[in-house]
Formats: sequence, C-alpha cells, structure tokens
Amino acid sequence: MSTYTIERDIEIEAPVDVVWRTITEPEQIRTWFSDAVELEARPGAVGTLTFRADTDDPLVVDITVVAAERPHRFSFRWSYPPGEHATAGNSTLVTFTLTADGDARSRLRVVETGLDQLDWTDDDKQKYVDQHRHGWQVQGDRLRDLFVAGHESSR
Repeated sequence: MSTYTIERDIEIEAPVDVVWRTITEPEQIRTWFSDAVELEARPGAVGTLTFRADTDDPLVVDITVVAAERPHRFSFRWSYPPGEHATAGNSTLVTFTLTADGDARSRLRVVETGLDQLDWTDDDKQKYVDQHRHGWQVQGDRLRDLFVAGHESSR
C-alpha cells in the first residue's frame, strides 16, 4: 500500500440503496459533501463539484466518473489540470465501496489513490494526503451524521 493512499471506513445507519443515492445524486451530495454539484452517475460522465460556493473564491473541481455499479461501487477521478481529460497519470481516483451490514446498516469504504503516478514533489503529495485525510474525516462524519435517528426518513 502506498504512503499516499487515503482510506476511510464509515458505518452508516441506513440501507445500502439509501446510501448509494446519497453519494451519487447531486441533490443528496449537496447535503454532506459540496455546495453545488453537476454530476451524472455513469461511467465517462464529466461533472463538477463546487466547494465554498458562498465565498468570493469558490473552488470548482472537475470530476470524471469512472465506475457506477449500483449499489456497491462508485468512483471518479479529480485533481486533474483544468482543460485536460482525467487519466491515471494526471489525477487521483476516489472509490466508494458499499456493503450491507444487515438490512438497515451499511459500511462505506472511501479510498483515494493515484498520487504515486502524479508528477508532484513528495512535499506536495504529502500536503495533499494530509488535507484529504482530514477532509474525508470531516465529510465522512457529515455523511454518517445524516442518518442519525429521525433524519433518514427524509431520504
């Protein structure tokens, strides 16, 4: 395993199909991940995630969907140069893997890889890993917390 791999496991109090919708549908993604979303969950689709949309300096990130295997695997590439197509050599790959834990619980594994192939300095790669480990911790907690008793009925 690369030192530049980012991993997070999240236990969620909701069935896999509900969590699937929450990680793949734009209106649901906005509830836990980014402020604005343009995305279609189909391989090859290109979209955007917008963070800090209410600031003077929003961060708009291009993404390319790699896999959408309902309801167990969703992956996309991001962090590639503007105007370029996402490839293994110019982007990182985020993969969500969902497994059922009984009828009403899910385990979500988030893995971000690909930094080893990028032409970045080791310091830049480590900074990215540190930022994204923290980010996936925060965003994963937000996702998990959506399903605290009483909120899941609105999904």
